[in-house]
Amino acid sequence: MGLGWYITRRVAWAFVVTFVIVSITWGLLAASPDPQVSQAATQAALQGGNPAEAQERARELRGLDAPLYQRYIDYVTGVYTLDWGWSQTRNQPVTEAILDALYYTIQYSIPWTVLVVLLGPLVGLYSSANQYSWKDHAATGFAFFGYAIPNFFFGIILLLIFGVQLGWIPVIYNTDVPVFSVANAIQLAMPVFVLVTGSIGAVMRVSRNESSEFMQADFVKTAKAKGVSQLRIYGRHVLRPTMVPLSTTIVGYLLFLFVGSSLLVEVVFSIPGLGRLLYRAIIAQDTSVVLGTTLFFTFVATVGNLIQDLVYTVLDPRINFDDR
Repeated sequence: MGLGWYITRRVAWAFVVTFVIVSITWGLLAASPDPQVSQAATQAALQGGNPAEAQERARELRGLDAPLYQRYIDYVTGVYTLDWGWSQTRNQPVTEAILDALYYTIQYSIPWTVLVVLLGPLVGLYSSANQYSWKDHAATGFAFFGYAIPNFFFGIILLLIFGVQLGWIPVIYNTDVPVFSVANAIQLAMPVFVLVTGSIGAVMRVSRNESSEFMQADFVKTAKAKGVSQLRIYGRHVLRPTMVPLSTTIVGYLLFLFVGSSLLVEVVFSIPGLGRLLYRAIIAQDTSVVLGTTLFFTFVATVGNLIQDLVYTVLDPRINFDDR
């Protein structure tokens, strides 16, 4: 009853959060001038036509002549009926444009997420087990190097070195390469490396701090006295309780990078994913695509936070949702 009621309330709250975020985004875009309307007026003036008529015609074609409240109601209705509108710049439905871009985003986001979830806690645990030694300093230095350097700058440097100077990786992303091929792995190696080095530092820091508290705990000392192997002590008695607070950092930070840094990485490496789709839609004032991608990112963040809370019960059975 407790867990089921908690999930129901979280799903209902997700609709509220989605509504607020989409409404704010729609309002900001509605208040911004539409460049296509201005371009239509300029083109008509250059060709000897009537700029006012061309501007009004462009507004009618883009549905901007309707009252503001009517445009808002129509869009909100479409959001919750999965009719996310039509992309004027891509000449296709918004849902189809998002699915096409998601196909390329998944190709690097899945290996990036898997590597961070596996390496981040392990590097932190290794650093904690060798606290204040040269191994600790080496692991910390490696993790925080990627954490400190901006992803887009690091990506540009790597692209110039390995793409332009050495020619080891393609400078322009090739969409014709098969997904499961060596060529695709080579061209995705740099984006994945940039994202992994940029996100492993935060995970490693929390893992090191949390696991250090358990290294000298009584139950760990008892396990050592019983002759339990180091691997079992670190894996079962230290890493498992460390993952409870660490899961918050992993989910939250990866979602932050997925929304923000993925956009920069896709622009740098010319990957036609969700980040680049959103970037081009903002530049072109394609309101439907901007709102559609915003809605998708909101959905991912909401589901990610829900999964994070559910993982708590797996890692720590003492947590219950009866009073939440």
